[in-house]
Amino acid sequence: MLAIVANLRGATDALKNTQINYIGFPFSISPTFQMRNTNSTIEASLITVKEMQQMCTAANKQLVVYLSMAFGNPYGDAYSDTILMDYAQQIADLGVEIISLADTVGMANSAQINHALQVLQTKNTNITYGVHLHTAPHNWYAKIEAAINANCKRIDVAINGIGGCPMANDDLVGNFDTLKLIEYCNQNNMAHHLNKMELAKAISMANRIFV
Repeated sequence: MLAIVANLRGATDALKNTQINYIGFPFSISPTFQMRNTNSTIEASLITVKEMQQMCTAANKQLVVYLSMAFGNPYGDAYSDTILMDYAQQIADLGVEIISLADTVGMANSAQINHALQVLQTKNTNITYGVHLHTAPHNWYAKIEAAINANCKRIDVAINGIGGCPMANDDLVGNFDTLKLIEYCNQNNMAHHLNKMELAKAISMANRIFV
């Protein structure tokens, strides 16, 4: 189980829960979004990541750092492949072994996703790189195909695509739907080994909670 936290207090509380194996931290490469999302500067957040990594190591848990706004931002903050790669390397240098590229406002295209994963995985073969995609009905297939073709092994999904980012300014952009990933796997003869009965229970629960 994974819990996403925005500060050290949240990490401390999450680490006390024996059911939680992974602690997630949203590290934005957009200064504006980092401040809006966690009330912290990028510089201070790097220190937070360092301390969270030490805490997770001591507790025998794993830290997952989400590089949010990994493919651009709507604020006019500087963005380039070089900026993304630089922050990814800084996070890797802190000992973090799982880094997920977040398409926070759904603006990434398939070429960006594929390229970023290819380059990063070549630079640091000891790190698991994942994706946290926000998609619309017309582009979900291309985005997931780009990630899988880049040999991405960690993909965040949400039942019914629930959630997303309010900064996306598009009601059709949400988290990547679990059933869409299953559909992709089935279409491409990829085994997923999911328990269909348990999945059906989870979908039923989500439908009751998130109306």
